[in-house]
Amino acid sequence: MVSLNLTTAMSLRPPEFPDGAGHRRNTVRFCPARKRSISISFATTSPEASPSQPEIELEFIGPKPGNDGSYPVEKAKAISGEKLMRNVMLDNKIELYATYGKVMNCGGGGSCGTCIVEIIDGTDLLNERTSAELRYLKKKPESWRLACQTIVGNKENSGKVVVQRIPQWKK
Repeated sequence: MVSLNLTTAMSLRPPEFPDGAGHRRNTVRFCPARKRSISISFATTSPEASPSQPEIELEFIGPKPGNDGSYPVEKAKAISGEKLMRNVMLDNKIELYATYGKVMNCGGGGSCGTCIVEIIDGTDLLNERTSAELRYLKKKPESWRLACQTIVGNKENSGKVVVQRIPQWKK
């Protein structure tokens, strides 16, 4: 157990010190101006101690080639079955929308069709098309999905998904 004496500012995220058993035990002691100590203790499980969760690797191919003629690729990872593709892209600052979609998107409700992506590889690692996708993508290729409706993984699988961003720009 570790004690810290703080007199000015205290971080909301305490330091972590291993107790040797794969758990983290932390104590933060705060001493206000009156010299009365306040002690807070808590324990958390370290990431190393929890069973590993399957991960999905994602590669997002840019919609237009760069100056050298190659398409830019951005990479991200997600825990299988925990996030929508839209959220993975936004969390990793990967461009999702074309110009119109940046202003006029539904915020992930599946009601506008502006977050279209094309799944190049790894379709089997994603959920089936939803009713919103069937409605908005009925005249589009089967490989096209709405990022706001696409769940990355199913909590048990792992692998790699290759995604073409903004496929409608492809020529």
